[in-house]
Amino acid sequence: MDGKVKELFTDIQLVRKIQNKLPQFFQLAELESSRAGKVGMEVGSLREKILIALVIYKFGEKNVETQIPITEPEIDVRLFGNPISIKTITWKTFGGVKLSWTVDAKSALDFSEKYAPACDMLFIQINWGEKGGFFYIPKNVQIEIFRQMGRQSYIKLPKPGTNPRGVEMSAEAFVKLLEHKNSLKIEIDWKKKDIAFNAYTRWVELWEQD
Repeated sequence: MDGKVKELFTDIQLVRKIQNKLPQFFQLAELESSRAGKVGMEVGSLREKILIALVIYKFGEKNVETQIPITEPEIDVRLFGNPISIKTITWKTFGGVKLSWTVDAKSALDFSEKYAPACDMLFIQINWGEKGGFFYIPKNVQIEIFRQMGRQSYIKLPKPGTNPRGVEMSAEAFVKLLEHKNSLKIEIDWKKKDIAFNAYTRWVELWEQD
């Protein structure tokens, strides 16, 4: 377990700030990425930026590496050199968590045959109107469950003949990760607020500047 990442979950004042601000920030991310009332795929990138900004806020910009090469698809950020993956889902259940986005069945199979947990994970379960959580799952916990369950039970491949949208972790595996004694959790109450938001205001104001 990385001692630094753990501080996000043990700093009482920061925990309260996360519980208060995260729903509001994620609601803003949805508003910013919505069109005609539908949330676009780009919301995932905005959520990732919100979490990376939290890490920078806590540990300082000089200790956080954000320019990660595309050759390292699992890694979203490094903290003091330690690689971290960031994942979010908007469901009550824990199915559908992507290990990798792939474009065809062959690349999905290739990924699954070579995959092994390689970094710590920060995971957010968004559950609007109900309780969810912000979790830290250390790499050694992932490796333990991966070995315990075996590759075929840990990984869920896309069904043959369907449009493959990525390789997923099985819901059973993910529940085991979240319930492990060494995983950490901050409970989040996912309440939405009335927010006056206009996606164009900021850009109009910038155009108005000399």
